[in-house]
Amino acid sequence: MPDSPLPVCDYEGSDYQTSFWENGSRDYEDRCDAVALRRLVPHSGRLLLEIGAGAGRNTQRYGGFERVVLLDYSRTQLKQAQERLGRMERYIYVAANVYNLPFAPGLFDAATMIRTLHHLVDPPTALRQIRQSLQPGAILVLEFANKQNLKAILRYFLRRQDWSPFSPEPVEFAPLNFDFHPGEVRRWMREARFIWKRAITVSHFRLALLKRLVPVGVLVGLDSLAQLSGNWWQLTPSVFVRAEAMGDTPIARAGEFFRCIECGHFPLEERDDGAVICRACSRKWQVRDGIYDFKEN
Repeated sequence: MPDSPLPVCDYEGSDYQTSFWENGSRDYEDRCDAVALRRLVPHSGRLLLEIGAGAGRNTQRYGGFERVVLLDYSRTQLKQAQERLGRMERYIYVAANVYNLPFAPGLFDAATMIRTLHHLVDPPTALRQIRQSLQPGAILVLEFANKQNLKAILRYFLRRQDWSPFSPEPVEFAPLNFDFHPGEVRRWMREARFIWKRAITVSHFRLALLKRLVPVGVLVGLDSLAQLSGNWWQLTPSVFVRAEAMGDTPIARAGEFFRCIECGHFPLEERDDGAVICRACSRKWQVRDGIYDFKEN
């Protein structure tokens, strides 16, 4: 099918990993994410798809998997991930659009999408694409930005914001930056054939004053305890969900990995000259510096 006309948040050329995570006083958030992932990601598996992998901040947290596919729309983010992780057989770097994934159906036995959904103008389409790439029973760990967080609720009742945290529609607080209602995310996942199995609430203490006054280890420990309430209520700015792919769908056979994002044919042929070609429609994509580039024909 043709490339999606939907707008995509592109971190090409960005120093996001350095400016936001390493130099942005985000150690608390990063360590809370790590706790949630340890609780939700399967301890072992064959092939995991990391959607919105960026510079590979979380990739080493999936150590129980034999191989990890790092997918991002930004080639420069993937190059930074290569610098962090190295170019080895265990990691496969793919530049592609989440609205049109270049993978054979039923390829992966797990997937994660962390701090990525909030950039998507059409989450249901992305979730359907992810489900198509997963085997039946595969686990998806999804993080989303929650509009129904305690701060937003207080601001709404104090009339310091116009939009309601209780209404189902997303709120775009900056261009291509969205907060979502938990009920809507649950509905989208159900329609994409996922069963919502468990929720973990994260970043309960995301306040600048607290992060200045309280040691980060103490905050992370408290957050780790509070995360366990996620199945009862979701009032934090960040929510992690473990879901299971349901339905009887195909499983990729040996040799089936990439599919054509133009006509849907699979498998694609990898040539010695550093190209991937579709024998059905003759489309061709390059492998540049170890990155499979499905952004350009």
